Amino acid sequence: MSIEENLRNRSDATCELCSKKDDLSVFEIPDSPEGVENSILACDICREQIEDPEKVDPNHWRCLNDSMWSTIPAVQVMAWRMLNRLKAEGWPQDLLDMMYMEDEVKEWAKAGLQQNTENNVVHKDSNGAIIEAGDTVVLIKDLNVKGSSLTAKRGTAVRRVSLVHDNPEQIEGKVEGQQIVILTKFVKKA
Repeated sequence: MSIEENLRNRSDATCELCSKKDDLSVFEIPDSPEGVENSILACDICREQIEDPEKVDPNHWRCLNDSMWSTIPAVQVMAWRMLNRLKAEGWPQDLLDMMYMEDEVKEWAKAGLQQNTENNVVHKDSNGAIIEAGDTVVLIKDLNVKGSSLTAKRGTAVRRVSLVHDNPEQIEGKVEGQQIVILTKFVKKA
């Protein structure tokens, strides 16, 4: 039996991510050996959006709310990677917090994500200027610091910021002597 036949039997001839029934083909998980256990049956829409981040429609991926519970490790890996890619939307982080994966499956998912994003993470301020480690930024809004009574005031300069390596939406810096995580959308580069 071919890989595609095995996948069609396993998935009941539906996309293993969004449950669509047409335009299905084998999608091999990037950075994995060939085989049924390292492949999923995916529709053209899912496949195109996985392969081209510019074409991602976050609403299409709300289907991961169901597929992330699959018992198939390859499906779990792709669901986890897509949720991580979309976590700036807000709702994917909630799903990631609920998602359960065996340790070795999670390592597999993380390994591919790190290779894909290692050189692609770019931190940009509210105006689109690129922020680099060591830069100074200015807060554009009063921010309540979670877990503290501190309110970081608008106009506060945060010097020598460090970048959160796996999340382009976050940087770290000291405000009034306290190390905090700051969302890049609330800063402008000085």
